[in-house]
This record gives sequence, structure tokens and C-alpha cells, in this order.
Amino acid sequence: MNKRLNLVITALMLFGILLTACSSTTELPQETIVPDATEAAVEPANESEITPTPTTVSVGGNCTGTPVRWYIGLGAGGNPEEIEKETAFLEKFNDKYGDQYCLTMDVVQNATAYDVLKTQIASGDVPDIVGPVGVRGLWSFEGAWLDLTELMEKNNYDSSDFNPALLDFYKLGPMGQVGIPFAVYPSALWYNKDLFDEAGLAYPPHKFGDLYEGKTWDFAALRDIAIILTVDNTGKTPADDGFDPTNIVQFGYDAMWTDVRGKWTFFGAGSFNDNGKAVMPDVWREAAHWYYDGMWTDYFIPNDNYVNSDYLTQGNTFNSGHVAMAPIHTWYTCCAGNVPNWDVAAIPSYDGTITAKLHADTFGILKGTKNPDASFAVLSLMLGEFAPDLIAVYGAFPARGSLQTAALDTMKANFPNVDLDVFVQGLNYPDNPNHESGMPNFLKASDTYTAFGSNYQTAGDLDLDAEIDALIAQLQDVFDETK
Repeated sequence: MNKRLNLVITALMLFGILLTACSSTTELPQETIVPDATEAAVEPANESEITPTPTTVSVGGNCTGTPVRWYIGLGAGGNPEEIEKETAFLEKFNDKYGDQYCLTMDVVQNATAYDVLKTQIASGDVPDIVGPVGVRGLWSFEGAWLDLTELMEKNNYDSSDFNPALLDFYKLGPMGQVGIPFAVYPSALWYNKDLFDEAGLAYPPHKFGDLYEGKTWDFAALRDIAIILTVDNTGKTPADDGFDPTNIVQFGYDAMWTDVRGKWTFFGAGSFNDNGKAVMPDVWREAAHWYYDGMWTDYFIPNDNYVNSDYLTQGNTFNSGHVAMAPIHTWYTCCAGNVPNWDVAAIPSYDGTITAKLHADTFGILKGTKNPDASFAVLSLMLGEFAPDLIAVYGAFPARGSLQTAALDTMKANFPNVDLDVFVQGLNYPDNPNHESGMPNFLKASDTYTAFGSNYQTAGDLDLDAEIDALIAQLQDVFDETK
């Protein structure tokens, strides 16, 4: 108990100190994984702010081949440092293949890129290749993407270097195979080794499907140890008499930096949308109860008042050093610098199923392309022969299996004490449908479930099933507005 009280005293001394959550920047080392820009909701820009003419770059001395236009901005790519690397990539590509294909690029800042692309599609001035783009970005242009299945078959495209689960990941419902894997950001369970050591607990298993202390590693087991790892300002846990939930100084678990869809997806993949019908998957309802009880009854998960406090660094909760476990993606290597002794473990199972939610970027071809064959040929080269160059441009983790060992070696130089292979294992358990999948009336639907999430994480006295039923009814009304 002395060690625990020391932790409490230290925490109280730090309580009033403002800890600023770090964010990914273009100054990160190239091997650092950066977040998919489409994780946050995309808000429409004011028409007056839309840039009508993107920055067009055309380089390469022998660029006389079939024109292929590459649109950049729905995800990464718009920062000056990235544009410099993209331009160098373009020059290298055209120097070798400029007599066959003349690749140019349009760069639009992310804040206006969605609106600019919508305008171009509506006007018929359609670029050929778009990317990098995440799942949310793909669904934001539902119906605009070319199904690549026929072109892949026609060209005998070799997909053997990809995990089959990643190929299936880009089969987006009625749109078909809209992408080929490029960059992946798998998730794992980050944990603070010092907090486990202080509590005398064994670390979580690093191999997906392994047991924990002889028992199934599932969310019930995680809950048990998360309660032990949760401490109030007198050193008591939620299992102790006299525990004070209004003065918690350490939490066991937080699924941070994601919305309710992302939080619940670790229990199983799902969607609010079933062909225009608003639904609540059973596994999500069960996850909602588990998570809600974790905040308001078992107290091992911080509610919004704690999450937004300076003590938990205003949202970057794991980096505060006061949260023991957090399931999050590889790009979080950007932002855990205040926790010197962290590692990653397997995502627990739920009801026998493991789901390690995935962020991923790809490149798509628009249906309106005037040169589908040339566009696919260029895309195949970009994601094949030139994949190492393109991965280097964006500092991403490669989807190609043949490139992953070298990428891991580079990451290990920066994180020598982390079992990075856990992330690679996670690629076998992606969420499909993805937690960022599209819905009718997408932006308004996002606002609707976001409002639910805010209430869910700030009010501890809800009739949760009634609130969920009301949410589904509201979403149905929002969906129906598009009919």
C-alpha cells in the first residue's frame, strides 16, 4: 500500500499542472505513424472558403504519356513538407515512366478538399486517382469510386503480398473493391508497465488469443484488472469500502480519441446503418452497457469530466500517466511521450471474437476517369514498385507484408522496448464493416450519435436502453431525410 500511497501523493501534487496533449506534426520522424486525417468528422467549408483552383504540380522531363491526374487532400499530403516529398516522388515516377504516363498532382488543403472534389465531380472535371484517403473519406463519396475488381482480374493483379483480411477491408458494401491496401494503422492495447508493476499485476498477453493468468483474455478479464488499477486519492480501488468516485487519481482503462462507434467496435464490428434502416447491433448494445457501467458504476473508465481535465491532459488520457490501459492505433507513437515505460498487448476478445479496429489509407480511382486503364496502371506502380517511396512520403506503416519487417526494424530503433509485432498480429482482426463506415445523411447522422455520446459520457443516471432506442429512432429520421 505504501507504493500506492506514494502514487497518490505524486498525483495530487501534479493535479493542478496543465499538461498539454501532444499532436502529430509534420516534424515527426518519418517512421512515426501519423493519424488518418479522416478520424474526425469532416465539416463542410463555407462556400467563400472553397479554393476553386488546386495547386497543380507537373514535373518530369519526358512526361509525354497518357495524362493521369492525382488528387491529394482528403487525408494527409497538404503540408509544405509533404508537398515537397510528393513533388520529388512525382519527378522520380515521371523520369522513369513519363513516356507512358504523365502523372500530375492537384494538392488541396484538407479543410476544403472535400468540397473542391465534390465540385469537380459535379462539373465533370474529374481527377483520376485520389489519395491517400481513409475509410471515412471513401464513404463520404459513396458511389463515386470505381470498383477495381474487373481491372484487377484483367491485369492479373498480384495481391499475394497482402493479408487477405486487408483486401476484404476495402470491399465497401455495394461499392465493391474500391481500394488496394497501402498504409495501415492497426490497434493494440497500450499499457503502462509502471502502473502494472506498482499494483503487482502480470502484464496483458502479447499474443492474440493467449490466456491471461490461465484464463481467457477477454473484456471481463480486462474489467477485473482495470478495477484493481483504479485508485482514489486515499489509495482505495472501486472494490474497496469507502472508495470515492469523485476523487479518482488513476484509471484502469480508457478507449480514447474515438467516438462511440470506435469504443464499441472493440467488442465487435457493426454499423448503425443496414441498407438505410437505422439499427443498434446487439454487440454494440452490450458494449454500450459495459462501457457505461465502467464509467458510472465500476468507475474504472473516466467520464467526460475527468477526460477533459488538465489532470488527464484534456483528452490524451494515456499520456497523462494516470490511465493504465488504452486501445489505440500505431499512429499514437506520436503522442505518448510522457509515459516512458509503455508496451502494447493483444486486444481482448468478447464472446469469443477478437476485433482490433483498423485505420487505413488507400488510393481510389474515380468512376469519372477518362483513362481507367492508364489510371489503374499508374496506381499499380504507385502501390507496387514505388510503394516504398510512397510509404516514405507519408511516414506510414506498409500494408505489403514484404515491407513490414524493414518498417518494424525502423520503428524498433525508436521504440526498442516495445513488442511492435503485436500490431502486425492485429491486422488479422480488422473491423469489417469499419467503424467509420458511411451512413445516409452522413454529417447529420454523425452529429446525432455524437450528441448521444456526449450525454452518455456526462450523465450517470440514464435509462441506457431507452436512450439507445431513442438514438436509433433519431437516426432513422435523419436517414429518411435523404429519401
